[in-house]
Amino acid sequence: MKKLALALSVLAAMSSTAMAEGNAEAGKTKALVCSACHGMDGNSMIDMYPKLAGQHPQYLEKQLHDFQSAAKSGGKEGRMDPIMGGMAMPLSQQDIEDVAAFFASQSVQAIEVQDVPALGKQLYTGGDMSRGVTACMACHGPDGKGAGLAGFPSLAGQHANYIKIQLTKFRTKARANDLNGMMQDIAGKLTDADIEALSKYIAGLK
Repeated sequence: MKKLALALSVLAAMSSTAMAEGNAEAGKTKALVCSACHGMDGNSMIDMYPKLAGQHPQYLEKQLHDFQSAAKSGGKEGRMDPIMGGMAMPLSQQDIEDVAAFFASQSVQAIEVQDVPALGKQLYTGGDMSRGVTACMACHGPDGKGAGLAGFPSLAGQHANYIKIQLTKFRTKARANDLNGMMQDIAGKLTDADIEALSKYIAGLK
C-alpha cells in the first residue's frame, strides 16, 4: 500500500511539474522580500533559516502551498510557521511558481563542516536496520541532491542547524507535511546524537 501511495505521489508531482511555468526573472523581483532571511540569492547567512538556492522548484512550491494551508486552517493542515504563513498568504499561484523558479536557478554555496561524527555518514549511507532507520541516501541520494519529481528535497550544503531543527520537529511531529509521514517515522527513531551527527554530515555534502 505504501509503495502504491508513493507511486501515485510521484505521478502527481510529475503532473504538477508539467503544468508549472515559473519565470525565474520575474521571481527574482518577487523574491526580494525573502532576502532578509534567505539571502538575495537564496543562500541564507542565518543558520536557522534554510538555504533555498538550488532547491527543486517542485519542493519549494509545495512548501509555500503548505504554509498557506496551515495559515488558512489554523495549523490543522499543511506546515505551520507564523512567519512563513504570513509571507506566503498573499502569493498567487504564479508568484509561487516564479519565486520557486528563481531560487531553483541559483547555486547553493558549499559549506566546510568541521568535526563530523562518523555516525553521521553511517546513518546517511547505511541507516540502522536494527532500529528500522532507513538510509537517508535512499531518497536524498548519495550526494544529497534529492529527487524533485519524487518530492525529495536537496539537502546538500544546507545549514546543519536548520537540518537539526527540522529533524527535531519531524521527531516530535511539530512538522507533519512530509510525504506519507516518512520523515516523521524515521526521525521518531533518532536520538539527539543521531540528529546532531546527521545534520553535520548532510551539511557537508556537495
